[in-house]
Amino acid sequence: MARSLVENLPVDILRIPPVSERLPFNASTFFAYILPACLSYHVAALLVILPGTRMYRMALFPLVALLAFRASVYIDFTGGDPGQTWVNLDIALVMFCIVFRTLEWTSLKDPLKRHLRPVGSSPSIIMDALDLSTNVRGVGWNWSKSVHFPPDTRPTSRVWFTAYVLLSAWYYGVLCGAAHIAVQAFSPETFTVLSGGTIFDATLPPLIRYVRSSIITVIVAVSIYAVMQLMYDIATLIGVVVFWQDPAQWPPVFDKPWKADSLRDFWGRRWHQLFRRTFVVLGGWPLRIPFGRVGYVLGSFLGSGIVHNVVVVMLNQNVEWWCMLLSFEMMAVGIVLEDMFTRITGREVGGWIGTVWTMAWALAWGSIIVDGFARAGMFASTNILDTACPVRGIPEYYVTALDRWLRECAS
Repeated sequence: MARSLVENLPVDILRIPPVSERLPFNASTFFAYILPACLSYHVAALLVILPGTRMYRMALFPLVALLAFRASVYIDFTGGDPGQTWVNLDIALVMFCIVFRTLEWTSLKDPLKRHLRPVGSSPSIIMDALDLSTNVRGVGWNWSKSVHFPPDTRPTSRVWFTAYVLLSAWYYGVLCGAAHIAVQAFSPETFTVLSGGTIFDATLPPLIRYVRSSIITVIVAVSIYAVMQLMYDIATLIGVVVFWQDPAQWPPVFDKPWKADSLRDFWGRRWHQLFRRTFVVLGGWPLRIPFGRVGYVLGSFLGSGIVHNVVVVMLNQNVEWWCMLLSFEMMAVGIVLEDMFTRITGREVGGWIGTVWTMAWALAWGSIIVDGFARAGMFASTNILDTACPVRGIPEYYVTALDRWLRECAS
């Protein structure tokens, strides 16, 4: 019996149980699963700002990884509502980032240093560790030198800054809800159920089919932009109002991605950089060693593809693994092609031609990414924004009319 237990132990530890077998989220599971993962992560953040702690960090990493894995796969945060599966997904992503941030800290030889603190606050190792553990872009830390922070045009006064962010959160909440409703209106029979469905309607001729899928992709991109901005605005309000942080610690998260004139500009500067470090640690740094700069680019997008593939598989294990990996790797190939163009011609990709190139390439491969999300049932997830959206009928009406017109054009 003991031998059987030992043989099955690794399998039992690493087994991902279905949602039906997970424990409900409550005070008991919070203290047993979530809190240990968060505390161990905070200890890792504390160690990485202290000198001479590398051995302790290396010893702590396996524990952090195990606790984060337990927290992400053994607890059901949906409350029994399948439409809230996105909550499980978000927790899993947070734990995934925790593991790879801790892995990065384990490899560092020198301690991290903070150079931006709230006005009037005194240095505190505990508060610095808390800031580091929640500061995904490294604002105010020495490790964020290569990260682009968009110029901030918001009011500098704390009161007006708070009012601006509050209005921004309301605006993007409405936009996110409207975009989600619009996507579901394209195909209520598939996009509103967890089994999902493709954005490529095989009953339509190729031209109409891809025009329709491109429109859906653009709306989904707007939805992702809006929800990321909304969540960042909420986090900004908590940081500035509750914890009295300096507004300078919360620079804008996007830099007008629609103005990008190259793929490098789009992915390296204008799109959000919240998970950039995770992707670099996961794939960029390992592939840079044997393949140099090209390996760094390909590896970073490979890391992004892996993370997005984990998202899809957690929703629906029947979705092909290649859709995310291929699509994000092709984004990297596009950047490599831009570098080759620059080396051959001596000119940077840019201008209106660069904008057309960027949007065309991103739309072509982005459609496959969105199709993976659709087939995984991601669009069926419900949230308070759907019912709170005051313009619910408007996107439903116009999207239904547009879809009907496209089908009439195909007939």
